Amino acid sequence: MESVLIAAGAENARKTLADLIRPIGAQIVHTARSGRETRQMLAEHPYDLVIVNAPLPDESGVELAIHVCGGLSGAILLVKSDLYPAAERAESYGALVLSKPLNRGAFLRCVRLSEIQLNRLGALQRENRQLKDKIEEIRLTDRAKCLLIEFERLSETEAHRYIEKRAMDLRAPKITVAREIIRRYENR
Repeated sequence: MESVLIAAGAENARKTLADLIRPIGAQIVHTARSGRETRQMLAEHPYDLVIVNAPLPDESGVELAIHVCGGLSGAILLVKSDLYPAAERAESYGALVLSKPLNRGAFLRCVRLSEIQLNRLGALQRENRQLKDKIEEIRLTDRAKCLLIEFERLSETEAHRYIEKRAMDLRAPKITVAREIIRRYENR
């Protein structure tokens, strides 16, 4: 967990939470005094985790936790015990909700769970990127094959073999060869 944003109205709450989070490896710890300031900071810089000490001076904190979960950051919402039922709505969006007074062990477990969620999300994002790249490669390769079939009168198998052989000869990815073929024939 590299970067953490702490949203709390009270200065002593911001300091206490920052002191709790630093020893577990957070390299960047920023604080905000309100929901509005937190949203501005989120727009300027991505954070791995946002800790919301509810209520904030300008809002309950539940909507802020939901907003955070809509992005790529994890959210921990800290609420008074009597407000816990209202805060449970944020859980359905992915926020971890803890009641106050804060138990250090429970808080650190929540931070760890958030870190695990972040790692899983990162793995899913990498997999998604790889799949999108593969789809793009297939799309461009198929387009290049169609152009070879149309202009060079090759069969689909011959066009496929041509692209693969050319990629091996050039020691280049098939997508590079496909782009070269598309550039060559699309201007005709």
